[in-house]
Amino acid sequence: MKIDGKHYRTIWVSEANRETVCIIDQQCLPHDFHIMELKTVEDFCVAISEMYVRGAGLIGATAGFGMYIAALRAPKGKFDEALHKAGEALKATRPTAANLAWAVTRQLRAIAQADSVEAKIETAFNTAQEIADEDADFCRRIGEYGLPLIEEISRRKNGEPVNILTHCNAGWLAFVDYGSATAPIYAAHAAGIPVHVWVDETRPRNQGAALTAWEFAHHGVPHHLIVDNAGGHLMQHGMVDLVITGTDRVTRNGDVANKIGTYLKALAAHDNNIPFYVALPSSTFDFSLTDGVRNIPIEERNADEVRYVNGTDGKRALICPEETPARNWGFDVTPARLVTKLICERGVCDASEEGILSLFPEERQNG
Repeated sequence: MKIDGKHYRTIWVSEANRETVCIIDQQCLPHDFHIMELKTVEDFCVAISEMYVRGAGLIGATAGFGMYIAALRAPKGKFDEALHKAGEALKATRPTAANLAWAVTRQLRAIAQADSVEAKIETAFNTAQEIADEDADFCRRIGEYGLPLIEEISRRKNGEPVNILTHCNAGWLAFVDYGSATAPIYAAHAAGIPVHVWVDETRPRNQGAALTAWEFAHHGVPHHLIVDNAGGHLMQHGMVDLVITGTDRVTRNGDVANKIGTYLKALAAHDNNIPFYVALPSSTFDFSLTDGVRNIPIEERNADEVRYVNGTDGKRALICPEETPARNWGFDVTPARLVTKLICERGVCDASEEGILSLFPEERQNG
Protein backbone atom coordinates (compact mmCIF):
# COMPACT_ATOMS: atom_id res chain seq x y z
CA MET A 1 0.00 0.00 0.00
CA LYS A 2 1.16 3.55 -0.66
CA ILE A 3 1.34 6.31 1.94
CA ASP A 4 2.04 9.76 0.52
CA GLY A 5 3.17 8.12 -2.71
CA LYS A 6 5.62 5.66 -1.09
CA HIS A 7 4.99 1.93 -0.93
CA TYR A 8 5.15 0.36 2.52
CA ARG A 9 4.82 -3.06 3.94
CA THR A 10 3.91 -3.33 7.61
CA ILE A 11 7.20 -5.03 8.56
CA TRP A 12 10.64 -5.10 6.94
CA VAL A 13 14.35 -5.44 7.68
CA SER A 14 16.18 -2.11 7.88
CA GLU A 15 18.25 -1.36 4.79
CA ALA A 16 20.86 0.29 7.00
CA ASN A 17 21.24 -2.55 9.49
CA ARG A 18 20.16 -6.16 8.92
CA GLU A 19 20.00 -6.66 12.70
CA THR A 20 17.08 -4.23 13.00
CA VAL A 21 13.49 -4.90 11.97
CA CYS A 22 11.13 -1.99 11.28
CA ILE A 23 7.38 -1.87 11.84
CA ILE A 24 4.65 0.74 11.51
CA ASP A 25 3.69 1.74 15.05
CA GLN A 26 -0.06 1.16 14.96
CA GLN A 27 -0.58 2.74 18.37
CA CYS A 28 0.21 6.12 16.79
CA LEU A 29 -2.40 5.81 14.03
CA PRO A 30 -4.50 7.45 12.72
CA HIS A 31 -2.98 10.75 13.83
CA ASP A 32 0.74 10.04 13.38
CA PHE A 33 2.65 7.75 11.02
CA HIS A 34 5.68 6.49 12.94
CA ILE A 35 8.28 3.82 12.19
CA MET A 36 9.39 1.73 15.17
CA GLU A 37 12.60 -0.34 15.36
CA LEU A 38 12.75 -3.81 16.94
CA LYS A 39 16.18 -5.11 17.96
CA THR A 40 15.63 -7.70 20.70
CA VAL A 41 13.27 -10.59 21.34
CA GLU A 42 11.75 -8.54 24.16
CA ASP A 43 11.03 -5.75 21.65
CA PHE A 44 9.09 -8.23 19.54
CA CYS A 45 7.15 -9.61 22.50
CA VAL A 46 6.13 -6.11 23.57
CA ALA A 47 5.23 -5.11 20.01
CA ILE A 48 2.86 -8.09 19.72
CA SER A 49 1.36 -8.10 23.24
CA GLU A 50 0.87 -4.31 23.39
CA MET A 51 -0.48 -4.21 19.83
CA TYR A 52 2.10 -2.02 18.17
CA VAL A 53 1.47 -4.70 15.55
CA ARG A 54 -1.79 -6.67 15.37
CA GLY A 55 -3.77 -8.78 12.96
CA ALA A 56 -3.33 -12.49 12.28
CA GLY A 57 -0.95 -12.29 9.34
CA LEU A 58 1.21 -9.52 10.73
CA ILE A 59 1.46 -11.22 14.12
CA GLY A 60 2.75 -14.32 12.32
CA ALA A 61 5.24 -12.34 10.23
CA THR A 62 6.44 -10.45 13.32
CA ALA A 63 6.98 -13.74 15.14
CA GLY A 64 8.95 -14.98 12.14
CA PHE A 65 11.28 -11.99 12.26
CA GLY A 66 11.40 -12.26 16.06
CA MET A 67 12.84 -15.75 15.69
CA TYR A 68 15.44 -14.38 13.28
CA ILE A 69 16.51 -11.80 15.87
CA ALA A 70 16.51 -14.55 18.50
CA ALA A 71 18.94 -16.52 16.33
CA LEU A 72 21.15 -13.46 15.96
CA ARG A 73 21.24 -12.86 19.72
CA ALA A 74 21.49 -16.50 20.90
CA PRO A 75 24.80 -17.49 22.56
CA LYS A 76 26.60 -20.15 20.54
CA GLY A 77 26.99 -22.43 23.55
CA LYS A 78 23.25 -22.46 24.27
CA PHE A 79 21.90 -21.65 20.82
CA ASP A 80 19.08 -24.19 20.59
CA GLU A 81 18.00 -23.63 24.19
CA ALA A 82 17.85 -19.85 23.68
CA LEU A 83 15.93 -20.25 20.43
CA HIS A 84 13.25 -22.46 21.97
CA LYS A 85 12.95 -20.12 24.94
CA ALA A 86 12.43 -17.18 22.57
CA GLY A 87 9.81 -19.16 20.69
CA GLU A 88 7.86 -19.88 23.86
CA ALA A 89 8.01 -16.21 24.87
CA LEU A 90 6.69 -15.12 21.49
CA LYS A 91 3.87 -17.70 21.49
CA ALA A 92 2.74 -16.55 24.94
CA THR A 93 2.09 -12.97 23.80
CA ARG A 94 -1.30 -13.50 22.07
CA PRO A 95 -3.07 -16.88 22.48
CA THR A 96 -5.89 -16.66 19.92
CA ALA A 97 -4.17 -16.04 16.57
CA ALA A 98 -3.10 -19.32 14.94
CA ASN A 99 -0.46 -17.59 12.78
CA LEU A 100 1.74 -16.85 15.80
CA ALA A 101 2.50 -20.43 16.83
CA TRP A 102 2.54 -21.47 13.16
CA ALA A 103 5.34 -19.00 12.36
CA VAL A 104 7.43 -19.97 15.40
CA THR A 105 7.07 -23.68 14.58
CA ARG A 106 7.98 -23.09 10.94
CA GLN A 107 11.12 -21.22 11.98
CA LEU A 108 12.23 -23.88 14.46
CA ARG A 109 11.79 -26.64 11.89
CA ALA A 110 13.69 -24.74 9.22
CA ILE A 111 16.53 -23.72 11.54
CA ALA A 112 16.94 -27.30 12.77
CA GLN A 113 17.88 -28.37 9.25
CA ALA A 114 20.98 -26.14 9.18
CA ASP A 115 24.36 -27.39 10.42
CA SER A 116 26.34 -24.44 11.79
CA VAL A 117 25.22 -21.47 13.89
CA GLU A 118 25.98 -19.16 10.98
CA ALA A 119 23.84 -21.29 8.67
CA LYS A 120 21.05 -21.37 11.24
CA ILE A 121 21.03 -17.55 11.42
CA GLU A 122 20.92 -17.26 7.64
CA THR A 123 18.11 -19.84 7.50
CA ALA A 124 16.17 -17.87 10.11
CA PHE A 125 16.57 -14.69 8.06
CA ASN A 126 15.46 -16.37 4.83
CA THR A 127 12.51 -18.08 6.50
CA ALA A 128 11.30 -14.81 8.03
CA GLN A 129 11.43 -13.19 4.61
CA GLU A 130 9.56 -16.15 3.10
CA ILE A 131 6.80 -15.90 5.71
CA ALA A 132 6.37 -12.18 5.01
CA ASP A 133 6.47 -12.60 1.22
CA GLU A 134 3.98 -15.46 1.33
CA ASP A 135 1.60 -13.45 3.49
CA ALA A 136 1.59 -10.59 0.99
CA ASP A 137 1.18 -12.95 -1.98
CA PHE A 138 -1.60 -14.94 -0.32
CA CYS A 139 -3.51 -11.76 0.50
CA ARG A 140 -3.15 -10.59 -3.11
CA ARG A 141 -4.66 -13.89 -4.23
CA ILE A 142 -7.49 -13.55 -1.69
CA GLY A 143 -8.33 -10.32 -3.49
CA GLU A 144 -8.40 -12.10 -6.84
CA TYR A 145 -10.71 -14.84 -5.58
CA GLY A 146 -12.96 -12.44 -3.69
CA LEU A 147 -13.32 -9.96 -6.55
CA PRO A 148 -15.95 -12.00 -8.50
CA LEU A 149 -18.22 -12.02 -5.42
CA ILE A 150 -18.33 -8.22 -5.48
CA GLU A 151 -18.56 -8.12 -9.30
CA GLU A 152 -21.66 -10.32 -9.24
CA ILE A 153 -23.46 -8.03 -6.79
CA SER A 154 -22.41 -4.98 -8.82
CA ARG A 155 -23.97 -6.49 -11.96
CA ARG A 156 -27.22 -7.16 -10.10
CA LYS A 157 -27.25 -3.55 -8.87
CA ASN A 158 -26.61 -2.21 -12.39
CA GLY A 159 -23.44 -0.44 -11.35
CA GLU A 160 -24.81 1.11 -8.16
CA PRO A 161 -22.24 1.07 -5.33
CA VAL A 162 -21.82 -2.25 -3.56
CA ASN A 163 -22.20 -1.68 0.18
CA ILE A 164 -19.81 -3.78 2.24
CA LEU A 165 -19.69 -4.03 6.03
CA THR A 166 -16.38 -4.73 7.79
CA HIS A 167 -15.52 -5.39 11.41
CA CYS A 168 -12.20 -4.60 13.10
CA ASN A 169 -9.18 -4.22 10.81
CA ALA A 170 -8.32 -7.08 8.48
CA GLY A 171 -6.59 -4.74 6.08
CA TRP A 172 -3.05 -4.01 4.94
CA LEU A 173 -2.14 -3.05 8.51
CA ALA A 174 -3.20 -6.48 9.80
CA PHE A 175 -1.02 -8.34 7.31
CA VAL A 176 2.18 -7.64 5.42
CA ASP A 177 0.37 -6.15 2.41
CA TYR A 178 -3.12 -6.03 0.81
CA GLY A 179 -4.98 -7.43 3.84
CA SER A 180 -7.47 -10.31 3.93
CA ALA A 181 -10.98 -8.84 4.20
CA THR A 182 -9.90 -5.67 2.41
CA ALA A 183 -8.08 -7.43 -0.46
CA PRO A 184 -11.29 -8.04 -2.48
CA ILE A 185 -12.38 -4.46 -1.73
CA TYR A 186 -9.09 -3.02 -2.97
CA ALA A 187 -9.27 -5.30 -6.03
CA ALA A 188 -12.80 -4.12 -6.83
CA HIS A 189 -11.83 -0.48 -6.32
CA ALA A 190 -8.84 -0.94 -8.65
CA ALA A 191 -11.13 -2.55 -11.24
CA GLY A 192 -13.39 0.49 -11.26
CA ILE A 193 -16.31 -1.19 -9.47
CA PRO A 194 -18.16 1.32 -7.29
CA VAL A 195 -17.86 0.18 -3.67
CA HIS A 196 -18.77 1.76 -0.38
CA VAL A 197 -17.68 0.38 2.99
CA TRP A 198 -19.40 0.64 6.34
CA VAL A 199 -16.52 0.63 8.84
CA ASP A 200 -17.35 -0.63 12.32
CA GLU A 201 -15.54 1.42 14.97
CA THR A 202 -14.65 -1.87 16.76
CA ARG A 203 -14.55 -1.11 20.46
CA PRO A 204 -12.67 -1.10 22.71
CA ARG A 205 -9.45 -0.37 20.78
CA ASN A 206 -11.28 1.12 17.81
CA GLN A 207 -9.25 -0.63 15.11
CA GLY A 208 -11.96 0.12 12.57
CA ALA A 209 -11.99 3.83 13.36
CA ALA A 210 -8.24 4.20 13.79
CA LEU A 211 -6.91 1.77 11.19
CA THR A 212 -9.46 0.62 8.60
CA ALA A 213 -10.84 4.11 8.07
CA TRP A 214 -7.28 5.47 7.84
CA GLU A 215 -6.41 2.88 5.20
CA PHE A 216 -9.48 3.60 3.09
CA ALA A 217 -8.97 7.34 3.36
CA HIS A 218 -5.40 7.04 2.06
CA HIS A 219 -6.42 4.59 -0.65
CA GLY A 220 -9.43 6.59 -1.82
CA VAL A 221 -12.07 3.95 -1.02
CA PRO A 222 -15.49 5.52 -0.21
CA HIS A 223 -16.50 4.68 3.35
CA HIS A 224 -18.36 5.79 6.44
CA LEU A 225 -17.48 5.09 10.05
CA ILE A 226 -20.33 3.65 12.12
CA VAL A 227 -20.80 2.58 15.72
CA ASP A 228 -20.49 -1.14 16.34
CA ASN A 229 -24.19 -1.61 17.03
CA ALA A 230 -25.43 0.02 13.80
CA GLY A 231 -24.79 -2.98 11.55
CA GLY A 232 -28.08 -4.75 12.24
CA HIS A 233 -30.07 -1.59 11.54
CA LEU A 234 -28.29 -1.08 8.23
CA MET A 235 -28.94 -4.68 7.21
CA GLN A 236 -32.65 -4.44 8.05
CA HIS A 237 -32.97 -1.42 5.77
CA GLY A 238 -31.19 -2.91 2.77
CA MET A 239 -28.07 -0.82 3.20
CA VAL A 240 -25.59 -3.74 3.30
CA ASP A 241 -24.98 -6.06 0.34
CA LEU A 242 -22.37 -8.30 1.93
CA VAL A 243 -20.18 -8.61 4.99
CA ILE A 244 -16.47 -9.46 4.78
CA THR A 245 -14.39 -9.98 7.89
CA GLY A 246 -11.00 -11.43 8.63
CA THR A 247 -10.23 -14.04 11.27
CA ASP A 248 -7.54 -15.01 13.75
CA ARG A 249 -8.22 -18.75 13.70
CA VAL A 250 -10.49 -21.06 11.70
CA THR A 251 -11.09 -24.64 12.80
CA ARG A 252 -11.13 -27.73 10.61
CA ASN A 253 -14.94 -27.55 10.39
CA GLY A 254 -15.12 -23.83 9.60
CA ASP A 255 -15.77 -22.16 12.96
CA VAL A 256 -14.29 -18.65 12.91
CA ALA A 257 -12.60 -16.74 15.74
CA ASN A 258 -12.43 -13.01 15.11
CA LYS A 259 -12.61 -9.70 16.94
CA ILE A 260 -15.33 -9.57 19.59
CA GLY A 261 -18.66 -8.60 18.00
CA THR A 262 -18.17 -10.60 14.80
CA TYR A 263 -20.66 -13.25 15.97
CA LEU A 264 -23.38 -10.60 16.37
CA LYS A 265 -22.73 -9.32 12.83
CA ALA A 266 -22.99 -12.87 11.50
CA LEU A 267 -26.32 -13.38 13.30
CA ALA A 268 -27.70 -10.14 11.86
CA ALA A 269 -26.50 -11.05 8.37
CA HIS A 270 -28.09 -14.50 8.64
CA ASP A 271 -31.41 -12.99 9.79
CA ASN A 272 -31.42 -10.61 6.82
CA ASN A 273 -30.21 -13.09 4.15
CA ILE A 274 -26.99 -11.15 3.60
CA PRO A 275 -23.87 -13.13 2.63
CA PHE A 276 -21.23 -13.28 5.34
CA TYR A 277 -17.72 -13.99 4.01
CA VAL A 278 -14.54 -14.61 5.96
CA ALA A 279 -11.15 -14.04 4.30
CA LEU A 280 -7.92 -15.65 5.51
CA PRO A 281 -4.53 -16.99 4.41
CA SER A 282 -3.97 -20.71 4.94
CA SER A 283 -1.68 -20.02 7.92
CA THR A 284 -4.79 -19.04 9.90
CA PHE A 285 -6.39 -22.50 9.66
CA ASP A 286 -6.03 -24.71 12.71
CA PHE A 287 -6.66 -28.20 11.41
CA SER A 288 -6.24 -29.69 14.89
CA LEU A 289 -9.52 -28.21 16.17
CA THR A 290 -13.11 -29.12 15.27
CA ASP A 291 -15.10 -27.11 17.81
CA GLY A 292 -14.27 -23.41 17.85
CA VAL A 293 -16.58 -22.40 20.69
CA ARG A 294 -15.18 -25.04 23.04
CA ASN A 295 -11.55 -25.20 21.96
CA ILE A 296 -10.26 -21.87 20.62
CA PRO A 297 -8.54 -19.95 23.44
CA ILE A 298 -10.10 -16.50 23.81
CA GLU A 299 -7.74 -13.78 24.96
CA GLU A 300 -8.96 -11.53 27.77
CA ARG A 301 -7.13 -8.23 27.72
CA ASN A 302 -6.62 -5.43 30.25
CA ALA A 303 -9.93 -4.03 31.48
CA ASP A 304 -8.65 -0.46 31.14
CA GLU A 305 -8.97 -0.80 27.36
CA VAL A 306 -12.73 -0.73 27.99
CA ARG A 307 -12.70 1.90 30.73
CA TYR A 308 -10.55 4.49 28.93
CA VAL A 309 -10.29 6.01 25.46
CA ASN A 310 -7.24 7.73 24.01
CA GLY A 311 -7.30 11.30 22.75
CA THR A 312 -5.27 12.92 19.98
CA ASP A 313 -3.03 14.54 22.61
CA GLY A 314 -2.02 11.12 23.93
CA LYS A 315 -4.05 11.50 27.10
CA ARG A 316 -6.56 8.90 28.25
CA ALA A 317 -10.12 9.74 29.26
CA LEU A 318 -12.11 7.65 31.72
CA ILE A 319 -15.60 6.88 30.31
CA CYS A 320 -17.17 5.18 33.35
CA PRO A 321 -17.26 5.71 37.12
CA GLU A 322 -13.82 5.27 38.65
CA GLU A 323 -15.02 2.35 40.76
CA THR A 324 -16.67 0.45 37.89
CA PRO A 325 -14.86 -2.77 36.93
CA ALA A 326 -14.82 -4.08 33.35
CA ARG A 327 -14.16 -7.31 31.44
CA ASN A 328 -12.46 -7.32 28.07
CA TRP A 329 -12.66 -10.42 25.90
CA GLY A 330 -10.81 -9.78 22.66
CA PHE A 331 -12.51 -12.32 20.40
CA ASP A 332 -15.62 -14.40 19.86
CA VAL A 333 -16.38 -17.45 17.73
CA THR A 334 -18.82 -17.47 14.83
CA PRO A 335 -20.12 -21.01 14.15
CA ALA A 336 -19.55 -22.32 10.64
CA ARG A 337 -23.32 -22.48 9.98
CA LEU A 338 -23.39 -18.66 9.89
CA VAL A 339 -20.51 -18.30 7.42
CA THR A 340 -21.51 -18.16 3.74
CA LYS A 341 -18.06 -18.92 2.33
CA LEU A 342 -14.39 -18.79 3.24
CA ILE A 343 -11.99 -16.96 0.90
CA CYS A 344 -8.32 -17.96 0.96
CA GLU A 345 -5.36 -17.99 -1.40
CA ARG A 346 -6.45 -21.32 -2.89
CA GLY A 347 -10.01 -20.27 -3.69
CA VAL A 348 -13.49 -19.94 -2.21
CA CYS A 349 -15.03 -22.82 -0.25
CA ASP A 350 -17.86 -23.76 2.09
CA ALA A 351 -17.21 -23.24 5.80
CA SER A 352 -17.25 -26.96 6.48
CA GLU A 353 -14.68 -29.70 6.91
CA GLU A 354 -15.42 -31.09 3.46
CA GLY A 355 -15.34 -27.64 1.89
CA ILE A 356 -12.02 -26.72 3.50
CA LEU A 357 -10.43 -30.09 2.70
CA SER A 358 -11.46 -29.69 -0.94
CA LEU A 359 -8.85 -26.91 -1.06
CA PHE A 360 -6.44 -28.57 1.37
CA PRO A 361 -6.57 -32.30 0.54
CA GLU A 362 -3.16 -32.84 2.15
CA GLU A 363 -4.81 -32.30 5.56
CA ARG A 364 -7.25 -35.24 5.20
CA GLN A 365 -4.80 -37.66 6.75
CA ASN A 366 -4.36 -35.39 9.78
CA GLY A 367 -7.99 -35.52 10.83
